[in-house]
Formats: sequence, structure tokens, C-alpha cells
Amino acid sequence: MSFFGFGQSAELIIELDDEATRKKGEIKTEDGRKETHLLYYDGESISGKVHIKLKKAGSKLEHQGVKLEFVGQIELYYDRGNHHEFVSLVKELSGPGEFTQNVTYPFEFMQVEKPYESYTGVNVKLRYFLRATVTKRLSDIIKERDIVVHTLSTYPEVNNSIKMEVGIEECLHIEFEYNKSKYHLNDVIVGKIYFLLVRIKIKYMELAIIKRETTGSGPNTYNENETLAKYEIMDGAPVRGESIPIRLFLSGYELTPTMRDVNKKFSVRYYLNLVLVDEEERRYFKQQEIILWRKPDRLKRKGDEKQSTKMYVRSETPAQVPEEDD
Repeated sequence: MSFFGFGQSAELIIELDDEATRKKGEIKTEDGRKETHLLYYDGESISGKVHIKLKKAGSKLEHQGVKLEFVGQIELYYDRGNHHEFVSLVKELSGPGEFTQNVTYPFEFMQVEKPYESYTGVNVKLRYFLRATVTKRLSDIIKERDIVVHTLSTYPEVNNSIKMEVGIEECLHIEFEYNKSKYHLNDVIVGKIYFLLVRIKIKYMELAIIKRETTGSGPNTYNENETLAKYEIMDGAPVRGESIPIRLFLSGYELTPTMRDVNKKFSVRYYLNLVLVDEEERRYFKQQEIILWRKPDRLKRKGDEKQSTKMYVRSETPAQVPEEDD
């Protein structure tokens, strides 16, 4: 920001510890591009340094204080004026004064609660970021740095198979079965379709993965459906008694864990959609919700062992780490 042609007199740099070794995570931007940021988990500390570098050697910078914030916020695109913050931590790095040379401030936010996964969707964005601010009389100097947060879970204790039927009286009777109802993001959907009665000419059959993003509530609820994958199961007419196996690898698709009522602002759910098309182009379909969850690649580093009970939580909806009670 500049006033009357004068630019900012200092540059802010937010440096995070372990930058060279910490794993990175990808997040989509609003325009569909992908960005890479350092990856953190719930309960991990965030530490580093804030560097203030004067742009002109020998110059002075008067200020009213320096602070660093860690923010978790949800932005609904139809309500851009309001940012809903669910995490807000502040560290005062310096009181009012004057800079005559470059300054570095170390910082650490201890065992930070990060209850939700980073997410960019059609109508909503959930992001975590650090914001350093040098307060000045006319225009503050501000620098933000994003991080990516993933929520982790363990294998669900209950994971029942899915069995359903599709039928048209005296024309079609199909049973299909999936091996389970909850899948991790690199899992394989295994199933089988049984044709018990076939009196219509089926042209082809496909299985689709649909993501449904829901924002708002009541009359202001918005649903956005996106077909992430289509998998052709069969091409041609089946006969009675025939069975067709299903094997769909999830790792090739851009999926997130299932998110239910995140901070009472939005949800992300996933569905398997079985579609049959006959020779007259009539479509018959059956939809079933599945739960997606993220499993850890490996145990965390030694220093994070005390947070592991917080990170790996068993729940009936394992994709989302629940908030702790106050």
C-alpha cells in the first residue's frame, strides 16, 4: 500500500521452522490453480521467525507495534464481506518504537488446535494463515503466509458393506454390493452387481463419484454437485444371472475427507452413483453416500508423540477430527 507516491519502507518475511524437511500439501485456489504450502496437523506447534528488512540502508521506521496472528477462517463466496474466524491467536512481538536496522523476531504458537481440513470449493474456502503486521500511522505493513492443514483418522471400528437394489416392476431387478461404506483417500472400491431380472435392453452401465458441497442453511442453502469420476462398468446387454465385478481406485482423483457441518457453515459429502442407460436413452440410477477419510502416511516425528492421541481419533465419521470440549 502507498500514499502520495511513497511505497512501503520495509519488507516483512515470515520464515517457518523445518521448511527444508517438512512435508508440503497442495490446495486449489479460487481460479482452479494449485498452490503448495507447508503441511501441518491438528495439535502441532507452529514456530519460526518474522524478519523486518528496511528497504533503505540508514533509514528509520517509526511504528506503533508489531504483532503476529495465526488465523483459521471460513469465507463464503456469496458473503465475501464476512470472514468467519474459528481460530484466532495473537502474539505481540514489539511495542511502539523505531527501527533503524533490520530486525528478527522468533515466535512459537504451541500445540495449535486446527480442527478442520483446508478446503477450497465452489462456494466456500477454509484457510489457515499467519499474518504479520507493523502498525503505522498512515498505512500498516502486512504480510500473510498460508499453510495447509490435513485432518487424520484411524481405521473406523464399524465399516459395514453396502447392499442395494434397483428395480422396475417385471422389467429389471439388480442387486449391487460394495465391500464397505467408509474408504480412505487411497482406497479401492470393490463390489459386484448381480442381474436377477433383465427384460429391457441395457446399452451401458457406469459408476460415478459425485461430490456435493452444501453451504448456508434453511432457505439460503446452496448445493453444488460435481462429478469427479466416471467409470464404465459394462458395455452391452447383460443376461439374467450374470454378475459384474467393480474395482475403482480412488487415488487417481482429487478427493477430500467427508466434512459434515464444518463450523455450522458448510458440508462436503461424497456419493457413488450407479447409472444404467437403455437403448432408448432412458436412465436409471441409484445413489449411495460413502464416507471418505484421510489415513496418516506414517507416525509423526518423535517430538509430536504427545499430540498423537489428539490427531488420531476414532469416530463414526472418521474423516473429521472433532473439536475438544472447552
